[in-house]
Amino acid sequence: MTQFSDFGLAEPIARALTAKGYTTPTPIQVQAIPIVLQGRDLCGIAQTGTGKTAAFALPTLHRLAATPKALTRGGVRCLVLSPTRELASQIAESFSQYGKFMRLSVTTVFGGVPINRQERAVAHGVDVMVATPGRLIDLIDRGAIDLRKVEVLILDEADQMLDLGFIHALRRIVQLLPKARQTLFFSATMPKAIEDLAARFLTDPVKVSVKPAATTAERVEQWVTFVSQAEKPALLQCVLRGDGVERSLVFTRTKHGADRVVRQLGNAGILAAAIHGNKSQGQREKALEEFKRGKVKVLIATDIAARGIDVDGVSHVINYELPNVPESYVHRIGRTARAGAAGQAIAFCADDERPFLRDIERLTRIKIDMLPLPAEFRSQVAKTAAVEKAAPPVERFEDSRSMAGRRPTGRPGRPSGGGGRPARDPRAVVNPLRSRGR
Repeated sequence: MTQFSDFGLAEPIARALTAKGYTTPTPIQVQAIPIVLQGRDLCGIAQTGTGKTAAFALPTLHRLAATPKALTRGGVRCLVLSPTRELASQIAESFSQYGKFMRLSVTTVFGGVPINRQERAVAHGVDVMVATPGRLIDLIDRGAIDLRKVEVLILDEADQMLDLGFIHALRRIVQLLPKARQTLFFSATMPKAIEDLAARFLTDPVKVSVKPAATTAERVEQWVTFVSQAEKPALLQCVLRGDGVERSLVFTRTKHGADRVVRQLGNAGILAAAIHGNKSQGQREKALEEFKRGKVKVLIATDIAARGIDVDGVSHVINYELPNVPESYVHRIGRTARAGAAGQAIAFCADDERPFLRDIERLTRIKIDMLPLPAEFRSQVAKTAAVEKAAPPVERFEDSRSMAGRRPTGRPGRPSGGGGRPARDPRAVVNPLRSRGR
């Protein structure tokens, strides 16, 4: 099938796709949609950015449109489980867009917002509920949700669900569902634990796969710069001030590390915001929306918040700290080079992170090219140290709005000359494709 019209989707759904300008399905959609339309259980292996949300949302909406039913109090027809709030919001938005010409109720259920408001939203039943497991269990315990009439269960990003420790919540939720249901299971990777989970939840499933997770890495221009941990702030400022760096997503391993990077950038006059688990839902939504609109061009994120970041135009992904789980690297850099656009990924690697780099290269089957420190790096290190020494201590910090511009440092100093070949500047890697031949 080469066109969405070939699937025979219900007219309201086809009209919504036409309104969005969608004509050609992606490979995962070509494989998955016909199987889901047949009512079969499905196990799909596909990373983010491949169009898998539409792969399960479109045929599920077709099923709901073909068999309209009255909603019962607290009842749910389609339950979608997501590991993070951001991803849950993205999925719900997709269902709403694809079903905008249907009489369809879609709601999200996740932590960080008042539970009473969510109780009221589901009181009269809902067609599509997108939920994180923890808050869903809370609502079940309060008697607000009845899962006995769920027709379709969808698990998205199942590998991250296990990473975040949701396995016990998933088992409890599944026990409350009817056995006569359709189950769709999506994961970016398929380790043994995910295979066991799929075997427990699915009945005679069809397995579809769209390239291994490592192929995301092959579509992104990747570089690694070796630098000490203490000098990473100066290198980050060099990169972010470079030409061609339009919208950057910077990854840290910890929540406190993300806040620290935002503070350091603010001291240097660079506007940035952070998104991680310690932020309130309102703060996370505001930061993500401002990043999407371009008001904030640097977003610092941890892995737990990253799966829901689906933003066009991310020119650079910067691994400020390398992840200790190599699959996370693939998910991180998948935030750029989306929808056919070009993208750069630059990793900052300290000596203690070299084992992580080896694991990443083993997984991706790619030797990441080294990018030397920029020529002005040493002068920027001195400037950054001076600014940090003079900056007042900050105990609680939300974003860099109050810091940006407080102590502008200007552009990094220019190199003062010297012998030897000049170092290559990470800011100049806007289009290294011309010589790579990949």
